[in-house]
Amino acid sequence: MAALERHQVACYLGALATAMLVGVVLPGQSVHLGGAITPLLAALLFVTFLQVPVAQLVRRPPAGRFLPTILLLNFVVVPVLVAALFPLLPDERAVELGVLLVLLCPCVDYVIVFAGLAGGDAARLLAATPVLLVLQMLALPLYLWLFLGADLASVVDPWPFLQAFGALIVAPLALAWAAQWWSGRAAAGRRVVGAATAAMVPLMAAVLFVVVASQVPHLDGRAGRWWSVAAVYVLFIAVMAVVGGLASRRAGLDTGERRAAIFAGVTRNSLVVLPLALALPDAFAATAAAVVLLQTLVELVAMVTMVRLVPRWVR
Repeated sequence: MAALERHQVACYLGALATAMLVGVVLPGQSVHLGGAITPLLAALLFVTFLQVPVAQLVRRPPAGRFLPTILLLNFVVVPVLVAALFPLLPDERAVELGVLLVLLCPCVDYVIVFAGLAGGDAARLLAATPVLLVLQMLALPLYLWLFLGADLASVVDPWPFLQAFGALIVAPLALAWAAQWWSGRAAAGRRVVGAATAAMVPLMAAVLFVVVASQVPHLDGRAGRWWSVAAVYVLFIAVMAVVGGLASRRAGLDTGERRAAIFAGVTRNSLVVLPLALALPDAFAATAAAVVLLQTLVELVAMVTMVRLVPRWVR
């Protein structure tokens, strides 16, 4: 497990490469992996929540200037930037819907891992994740109405988002707190928590594998459409990294908080949003899910790069 920790970025890239190969070579089989996304993601978030003890969250709640800064980045700056990038997208409603779903929703899962790898304050970011998920759940219908109009905004059912909040945030957080309480009172609890924590890297690799392998078959041969969407994602990442760095410095955050704020502004909620895209009507689901997957691939390459660059930029 120590070796996996040291080489976790290589593990993630290996899982991505293997998943893409499986998705291309065995498309008929890989599509069945989609049902494993939600339980694996819930397990990953349970392990993530175990990383920061409840006592530490109480001592370091998402207060001060960190939470307002990442809320400003995600719910003021991001919609404005997405509006500026929107005309660059292909004129296809399913593509536009998928891009809006993923770019307008801040990440609540692997952003904590990558921010921590870059020396960011993962504890602050972890404490803020329920706030980020609740706000995006409330704001997304309004965003879709503003960008697409009432007719298309109505095709997004809020119920899957509520289910995602319960399955991916409430349940893993409650189980993590219960496990921490148990570990403080029994040796068996400490062994269980230790084993779960050691599974962090394999779980992340498994989540990336099932997401990519299950969705690669939906990436059809229209390369021109995907290249233009990928270009929008790259522009988004570049602009939000710069804006996040400037805003966090202006807010007077410390070094760890500044690094975490940059990742919070850049990273999107693709793994949680993917089930929502798949739940869309048939006319939108396949293309919207493929667009979300494309963002995951672009973002993970960016995350690996940022883990190296952000500590050099924010010292």
